[in-house]
Amino acid sequence: MRVCTILLALALGLGTTGIARAERIEVRVSIASQTMRVFHEGREIHEWPVSTARKGKVTPKGIWKPWILSKYHRSSLYNNAPMPFAIFYDGDYAIHGTDEERKLGRPASSGCVRLSRANAEILFSMVKAEGMENMRVVIVE
Repeated sequence: MRVCTILLALALGLGTTGIARAERIEVRVSIASQTMRVFHEGREIHEWPVSTARKGKVTPKGIWKPWILSKYHRSSLYNNAPMPFAIFYDGDYAIHGTDEERKLGRPASSGCVRLSRANAEILFSMVKAEGMENMRVVIVE
């Protein structure tokens, strides 16, 4: 009986393994449509234009957990370029704000996912409040 209770709790996300909390924030980026959809606890709360990799560069597709937050980051790879409200998810790849907001909605980055500064700040604040371990980044074609 105890095993059934534990299995039911895990299936419902009530256990301490973090299964339910793992999807508190989910960010889905579509390279094809150059959009980001933000979900909180399974409910879509934002849809924003983004810029992913321009021709000759790559925004990797896949599923990741963020590994570092950096509010005032500057790129060590691209001439100290500002990357405000950066959420790093795969090595040097991050979701971050941009000064080139007029380019949002079309490929323009070196591989990162760029947002308006205001939207990047909203997402950064959400992740900081909920915890990186409770976020998932999904990038698809």
